[in-house]
Amino acid sequence: MIQYRRLFDAPGSAAFTAGSVLARLPMAMAGVSLIVMIATVRGSYALAGAVSATGLAAGAVGAPLIARLVDRYGQARVAVPATVVSVAAGLLLVLLVHEDAPTWALFAAYAGTSATPNTGGMARARWAHLHRDSPESLHVANSFEQVADEVCFMVGPVLAAFLGTTLFPEAGTLVTEALLLAGVLLFAAQRRTEPPVQPRQPGGSLRMPGLAGVVGTFLCTGMIFGAMEVTTVAFTAAHGHASAAGVALALQAAGSCVAGLVYGLARPGGTAAGRFVTGVGAMAVLMGLPLLAGASGSVVALSAALFLAGSATAPTMVNGMALVQERVPAARLNEGMTLAVTGILAGIAAGAALGGTVAQRLGPGAGWGYCIPFVAGALALATALVTAPRRSVRVDREDGAVHLDPPGGRSLTPAQGGQTSPEELHLLAVQHGGGKVEKAGDAVVGEHFGQFAGEQDD
Repeated sequence: MIQYRRLFDAPGSAAFTAGSVLARLPMAMAGVSLIVMIATVRGSYALAGAVSATGLAAGAVGAPLIARLVDRYGQARVAVPATVVSVAAGLLLVLLVHEDAPTWALFAAYAGTSATPNTGGMARARWAHLHRDSPESLHVANSFEQVADEVCFMVGPVLAAFLGTTLFPEAGTLVTEALLLAGVLLFAAQRRTEPPVQPRQPGGSLRMPGLAGVVGTFLCTGMIFGAMEVTTVAFTAAHGHASAAGVALALQAAGSCVAGLVYGLARPGGTAAGRFVTGVGAMAVLMGLPLLAGASGSVVALSAALFLAGSATAPTMVNGMALVQERVPAARLNEGMTLAVTGILAGIAAGAALGGTVAQRLGPGAGWGYCIPFVAGALALATALVTAPRRSVRVDREDGAVHLDPPGGRSLTPAQGGQTSPEELHLLAVQHGGGKVEKAGDAVVGEHFGQFAGEQDD
């Protein structure tokens, strides 16, 4: 575990990590806290679900915009005021629920929480800046961040449910907002590790070659998570073990957590794109286990299947985020990673809706809802394969020409010509279809994910 310990040798890294984790825990608490609060006070799960869905939809729009501002003006300058707005909206929601305000006001207030910054993405951006010259250390850091996510989603829902049912209905939401504000303030205060603002290039992040494929794959992955959660809750309740749902889902997160820790200690081979496809493939295959366990009608078998199925999640997410870090220039990194997370959240919403519909119409006891994660896994694999790199990029340091491999008789000479810096070569390759650029002798090598604009025969 010495590799993980070395991550925190950089001054300020332990403090920004603590702030990041503290600010991410509320993300895992928010959904359960909201549902407990509204369902208890207003007596309607339908209203609670509708308000929650509105918040997810608003977040899908607002989060990338906040991330774009972070890239443009810096993490601390944007994250702190955005968090203040989000916390104010959350506290207003508590007041409106308590005072029996009109229903429309609940939707409006919760939509304001979409200003919450993506602290996990900002933390990964800091690691990418700190370890920009060490791919091995960055791999360990990305694995650690994924494990932190899993731990938050193991602890968060349980803590939220405990607070809302043991103390008073609004307790979970109030603690959520307090933790979010404290975490972001601590995170933003660590200015030594904050990445510098980079000159922004025109265009949107989704236009970066290959990024849309990662977001599409994560959309399908989110459908797995959403359908798995709803189906598991319905399945265990139908078999008379409603309280076992939390344990079963925690085992799924535990499987991912263990896999993430082990994967971070391994030396990755091949390209991030290849590892990503392999991880998605393993995840797609393992989604068959909950389907088989559901058919058996055994909650114990299901729990074991979920633990094994979760083992592919962390490696897949680690390599997916590594791909985003490779394909998106530093000036758009927070936006790129937030778009990836937004894809997951949108998938979770869609998967939960589909899972609930299947459980309602076909009966929860038979576990037919586990067909959705299985199909979504297959769709994720198909998306990853279609968008996988077909060729690589080689940028000659002598003349700055970008060559495609395997040799196809095509190259692209940059308009500026002549010698270029490594940063300029990186940006050039990304702008014209490349991924991460690595030095290889007198050339720079990267991955190619699309056709070069303006390719010409040699």
